[in-house]
Amino acid sequence: MVKKILRWGGLAFLVFFVAYRPQSAANVVGSIGGSLLDIANGFGDFFASLGG
Repeated sequence: MVKKILRWGGLAFLVFFVAYRPQSAANVVGSIGGSLLDIANGFGDFFASLGG
């Protein structure tokens, strides 16, 4: 029950954040995407260095 309430509350906050602060939401998504890309590049470099 608590998990369901938290999930719907999080979704409502996300919709509110995107609707009222679209520039901030875009910055957050861009920042997260950039971090994930950096992590993926790090893993790629690591596995490339293992092979050669």
